[in-house]
Amino acid sequence: MSNDQQAKKLPLALIKTWVWMMVESKEPQIREKGRSNLINTFGSLANANTYITEKLKQSEPVD
Repeated sequence: MSNDQQAKKLPLALIKTWVWMMVESKEPQIREKGRSNLINTFGSLANANTYITEKLKQSEPVD
């Protein structure tokens, strides 16, 4: 299964949790685990950012 297919099957909440782990945690091991989960799933942090941004745009309510 490709990284893209794998990511599409993951709940957005899980991906957001990995971002939180990487950005907000005070524990270096937790920060690294969040970072490595994102990279292993998306291939890079840039790809993860693009995916999350697109998913969030799709979930915005339309006025």
